[in-house]
Parts: sequence; structure tokens; C-alpha cells
Amino acid sequence: MLQRGMQTALRMLYPPRCLGCGGMVQDEHGLCATCFAETPFITGLVCDLCGVSLPGTSDIAVQCDDCLSLGRPWTQGRAPVRYDGVARRLVLGLKHGDRHDIVPMAADWMVAACPPALPPSAIVVPVPLHLFRLLSRRYNQSALLAQAVARRLGLEFCPDVLIRHRRTQSLDGKSRDARFAELSDAISVRVRKADHIRDRPILLVDDVMTSGATLAACAVACQSAQSREIFVTVLARVAKAD
Repeated sequence: MLQRGMQTALRMLYPPRCLGCGGMVQDEHGLCATCFAETPFITGLVCDLCGVSLPGTSDIAVQCDDCLSLGRPWTQGRAPVRYDGVARRLVLGLKHGDRHDIVPMAADWMVAACPPALPPSAIVVPVPLHLFRLLSRRYNQSALLAQAVARRLGLEFCPDVLIRHRRTQSLDGKSRDARFAELSDAISVRVRKADHIRDRPILLVDDVMTSGATLAACAVACQSAQSREIFVTVLARVAKAD
């Protein structure tokens, strides 16, 4: 009774706020009706490799033109939202604004949109930050998402499998080819973790997918350590509106 009373008092002093606009809401770690309606969720037919929305319907797995031309080094990929509007604000808040309160809701979305073929023996691995960027930001937003996703799925979480041993330049504004060139040989599997992921399926987790260059570098590194199937889940996919 005492604990319930304290919770009620705290809710009166600090009522739940919408993660998108800051307005008052009924439940914590959620969106108001307006922000939820304006969130660009990805629904319907999607590319089996990157999760981007596709027109029409299909009874078989399909791939978008980008994935067909690139040949992604993973088995399946998904994203719950398009990187636009409310979703973009949430991602930027998590990435640059210390908005760790966004993680629970984001992880719920990612789990709901998880690659359907993901095996229960998969290891959840976040995309790594370079040490200098990690020290500057103080946290890896992809690792926060990956930990929450792993907990919800009951999977093993391994935050230190991959290392970004070369400090790459910002990919903002770069072309697709420039992004892939910048990430070439920048990410590898830690030597002491190679045996752990050998012959194990991997779920790579990141906050945003644009060209897929970073995820491709991570997937290739895992393949070099002889991991099994590789799956990808990101919070948001950069894509044109339908």
C-alpha cells in the first residue's frame, strides 16, 4: 500500500509525458494520440532485406531495387518506422539528446517488426562506435536498443563483439558509394570474441539505416569470424514517403 501511494504521489508530481511532444499522457514511455498518428510506421509489403515499404502485395519474400543491386550480406532485415517526422525526432533525441527514456518504446517497436526468420539461438550485437565518439557521447545508442531488444526476445546480448578500430568521418551527406568506401575495413570482430560467435546466428542492431554501409561492414566482419545467418533490425529506415 505504501509503495502504491508513493507511486501515485510521484505521478501527480511528475505526470507522464509524451515522448514526442512532451504533452501529458496516460502511460509512461509512450506517445500522445497526435504524435502516434503522425509517426510513419512501416506497414504492408516490405523489402525482406532492409524493411523499406514496397507497393502492392506478395505471397513470397521480395527485395527492393537497392538490395537487388547491392547484394546485402545478411539474411533478413526489418525496421518499424521510416526516418521522418516524429520518428526522426525520436531517433535524434536518443542519439544526441540523452533521451534514454525513448529506448523502451523503441525496443517494443523493433521487436514487433523483428525479422520473422530470426532463430532463438541468435546473439544480439550492436553496431559499435569508435572509442573517441563513445567517450564524447558517453553511450552507444545502438547498444541501448540492442540490450532492450535482447531482453524482450530472451536472447543473448553481446555488446563488445564488434570494434570500430578506425575513426570514420560522418556519413551525413555522402553518396551511397562514398559511405561504403568510408566503412571499408573499419569494423572487425574482437579476437577474443571470434570463437563465441562462430557458427552462431547474429542479430545486428542499429538506430538508423540509410545506405546500409555500416551494417554491411558489421555483417562482413561477422562472416569473417564464421558466424551463421545474419539478421538486421534498426529503429528507423531512411526512405522516401509512399
